[in-house]
Amino acid sequence: MNTAMLPPGSTIGILGGGQLGRMSALAAAALGYRCHIYAPEEDSPGMQVAAARTVAPYTDAAALARFAAAVDVVTFEFENVPAETLDALAPLVPCRPGVAALRIGQDRIAEKRFFESAGIPVGPWRAVHSLEDLQAGIAELGLPAVLKTTRMGYDGRGQAVLRRAEEAAEAFARLAPHPLIMEAFIPFAKEVSAIAARGLDGQVVTFDAVENRHAHHILDLTFAPAMVADSVAAQARAHVAALATALELVGVLALEMFLLPDGSLLANEMAPRPHNSGHWSMDACRHGQFELHMRAVAGLPLPEPGRHADSVMKNLVGPESFAAWPRLAAAPDVALHLYGKAEAREGRKLGHATRLLPPGTLAETTEPDLLSPL
Repeated sequence: MNTAMLPPGSTIGILGGGQLGRMSALAAAALGYRCHIYAPEEDSPGMQVAAARTVAPYTDAAALARFAAAVDVVTFEFENVPAETLDALAPLVPCRPGVAALRIGQDRIAEKRFFESAGIPVGPWRAVHSLEDLQAGIAELGLPAVLKTTRMGYDGRGQAVLRRAEEAAEAFARLAPHPLIMEAFIPFAKEVSAIAARGLDGQVVTFDAVENRHAHHILDLTFAPAMVADSVAAQARAHVAALATALELVGVLALEMFLLPDGSLLANEMAPRPHNSGHWSMDACRHGQFELHMRAVAGLPLPEPGRHADSVMKNLVGPESFAAWPRLAAAPDVALHLYGKAEAREGRKLGHATRLLPPGTLAETTEPDLLSPL
C-alpha cells in the first residue's frame, strides 16, 4: 500500500463550514474518512454532517493547536480563511493544498501575475494604489472597465463598473481595502470554467469544461459540457491543468475564463478548492469534484471523472428560488441538493438542482427544453 495514503478512519480537518465543507465532508464519509469542521459560526452546514467540530475564530492559536492534534490532514473550503491560520497549522499537520495556493487565491493582483507567469492569457489589467493610478489606467485601458477589491470580493461584491471617467473618484473611495485592481472590460461571448484535481504524486485529471451563466452577479446555471468547439474545451482543460501544476496544488482547482468571439480564452479568476461551477459533477460523473478533492487531500489515487451524462445545474438562491424544492424533488431526472441553512435570505445560496440528460443532448436540444424542469 502507498504509505502516503491516509487509512480509512483517519480524520480530515476542514477550515470553513459552508456548503462546500458540507459536500466535502459527505464525500469523505463515502471514502471511509471522518471530518472535523473548524469555523467561527455554530451549526454551519458543514458541521451538521461532520464527525467533530470546533467553533472558534480562525485566529485562535490555542483552538487551532487543539484542532491540529485532532486531525490527520487539513484542507479549506473557501479561500477567505486567513493565510496566517495555515501558517499556524502547517508546522503541526499537513495542509493541502497549502498556504501558497491560498495566498495567491486571496489576492487578485498576485493571481493575475501568477497566471501570466504560468503562461495563461489574461485580459489587460493594472494595479491601483492611488486615484492617480486609476486615472492613468483609464487613460491606458479605456472605458468601460471593472474596478475590484483585491481581497474578499465574490458573487459581485467588492467591484464597480466604470463607464465614465467622472465615476472613478467615487468608486475608488467606496471600494476598500486598497490597493484595488482595474481590469479592461472584456466583450466575451461566454464564460467557461474548468476544474482540475492534482494528487500528492503530481497526477492531474480534469473535468469537462462547462458554460456558466449568472444572475445578479451570482452563478445561476452551469451547462456541462460547455456548448463550445472541441478546441475551446481542450484549451480550457489545458489551462487549468497547467495552473494546478504550476501551483503544485494538492486538491481541486477551478479556473473561470472568458471565451472571446475569436475562440480564444482569457483567465478571469481561480479558486483553489471545489467550486460552484463543478457541482454538476456530483451526479453526472462517476467521481465528482468533492470526491476527487478528498482523494487528493488523503493521498489516494485520482481516477478520471468519467462523465456519464450531460447536465444543467441550477443554483437555488434566495427564498423564491428555494421555494421550488418540492417540485424539483419530484422531478425524475433532477438531483436535488439542499444545504441545511437555517435562514433563506435574498442572495443566499441554499441548494442546487442538477438535471441529468443523455450524453450529446446539449448539442441537440433547444434551451427551453433543457430548462423546463428547473
